[in-house]
Amino acid sequence: MPALPFKLNRNRRHHIPRQTHKVTNWPAYDASLRRRGSLTVRFGAEAIEGWAAEPRTTPGGQPWHSALAILTALTLRAVFRLAHRQAGGPLGPIIGLLGLALRAPDHTTLSRRAATLEVPRPRRSGGGGAEPVHLLVDSTGLKLCGAGEWLVEKHGTRTRRSWRKLHLGMDADTGRIVASALTGHDADDGAQADPLLDQVGEAVASSTGDGGYDQDRVYAGIAERHPEAAVIVPPRAPAVPSDTAETEPTQRDRHLRRIAEHGRMGWQERSGYDRRSRAEAAVARWKRVIGDGLRSRTDERRTTEVAVAAHALDRMLELGRPGCLRIA
Repeated sequence: MPALPFKLNRNRRHHIPRQTHKVTNWPAYDASLRRRGSLTVRFGAEAIEGWAAEPRTTPGGQPWHSALAILTALTLRAVFRLAHRQAGGPLGPIIGLLGLALRAPDHTTLSRRAATLEVPRPRRSGGGGAEPVHLLVDSTGLKLCGAGEWLVEKHGTRTRRSWRKLHLGMDADTGRIVASALTGHDADDGAQADPLLDQVGEAVASSTGDGGYDQDRVYAGIAERHPEAAVIVPPRAPAVPSDTAETEPTQRDRHLRRIAEHGRMGWQERSGYDRRSRAEAAVARWKRVIGDGLRSRTDERRTTEVAVAAHALDRMLELGRPGCLRIA
């Protein structure tokens, strides 16, 4: 039986009807979708006070803008898919209409500061009593800016496209993107498990990924950071139990045992692996809202571009989420 029967057997599943869901809070969710595209900008007292950079005590030029100002402009750039020169365009007139004595960052400042900007990641509400995170991990490819498809069609040649690989860690309960990493297109998914876990500030109750994370170092990295966490990863088709499966079975050994008893599809239902589809939905949401490419030219700025996009998507989720009920 293949590791992912739902994907590999889809050509034989055409007679099975797709699930149908109904949004139970449509008025509130519809209003939140409209607010996501709103251009209303409010400057609170803290934002006004924190717009200018702190005085510099070391040698060098004095920066004009704080990290908050740079993040605001880059967020507009990510959501509305603007170039650097247009990213600061909306801020200037808005600041002028509000009668504020603030300076909007120009495109050279945005480009320079994007290489070193630290983007804050929102935390769960509830403080120290918050529930542990059920982490879902997935990856996808993002195109680099460059020659478009029209050049290939015009000149009749095939060119090798350049890509970067985006790795995401998502909270299964809230939908927040709690971790992200950008690597080369040939990077191994399992090698990015530790960097993603290091970005999660809360305790992890479980970590779910596809067969690409079926590696000893993934199990070891999770056990080192979160000893009580469950690792829900489908073992590969040729997987065999470990030497200590009879005396001290590992989580992977227990997965293999349940697969032998209930089959892979039965294991998916019992282990909660089906929740990983939410990570795929997060990837689809990223590409619909942010796009399927990267507009920055250097790796440092691309990393910041990804972090800003994740920050923007998390803020959008705060406006409202759909409540779905399966009806068929």
